[in-house]
Amino acid sequence: MISIIIPVLNEADTIGKLLVHLKDNSVQQNISEIIIVDGGSTDGTREIVTNIVSSRAQSRPHKNLSTALEETITLITATKGRAIQMNTGARQANGSILYFLHADSLPPKNFDQLIINEVEKGNLAGCFKMKFDHNHWWLQLASWLTQFKWRACRGGDQSQFITKVLFNDIGGYDEGFMIYEDNILINELYKRKQFVVIQNWIITSARLYQQKGIWRLQYHFWAIYVKCWFGASADDIYMYYKKYIAK
Repeated sequence: MISIIIPVLNEADTIGKLLVHLKDNSVQQNISEIIIVDGGSTDGTREIVTNIVSSRAQSRPHKNLSTALEETITLITATKGRAIQMNTGARQANGSILYFLHADSLPPKNFDQLIINEVEKGNLAGCFKMKFDHNHWWLQLASWLTQFKWRACRGGDQSQFITKVLFNDIGGYDEGFMIYEDNILINELYKRKQFVVIQNWIITSARLYQQKGIWRLQYHFWAIYVKCWFGASADDIYMYYKKYIAK
């Protein structure tokens, strides 16, 4: 079974929609649990999830969610930082497959069975190809490129499935990285030649590109990639991110 792990920080606009989407596009028997790991939200994210869990306890299904789905949802708290949050969720997970998913990304229909099929074929880790919810030509081209197995085309928005045994063997996400943690894990999987790209689309939000400007943000993402390539430290990368992207 699959444990879905969703790190969140101020995702009130997306988390409810995502939970409904997961219910509508998976089979309950395949999902062990949905673990939402909050890093200190202040925008109502926790309240939205808490209301869902509370309605379960009171046997009143939340609007648009089945009782069966509600029974799988757990909200936990961790120190801010996706690597820390996702490792915390993984330690609590009961499923033999971990599926790490961003709150603004919507996996394809039957994503659960698609993942299970790959694991049964011996592909112990991988992602989906990704499409931005924006029609700018560059974002459409970047989306198209994610169908290929090239290392440079990988990123956390494509989601990440991995067996719990393999995840633990690698040691999980490197908590020294406040950003770029997905790519550090993916690098290790590529070294082990254990990565597959499922040829179904996950749809992810282009909201950060819209907020920061497509070319400006893409330039800074490329800069971070190059810095990592040349061995920049986790602190250097995070300082760059704070200066040019997070501000």
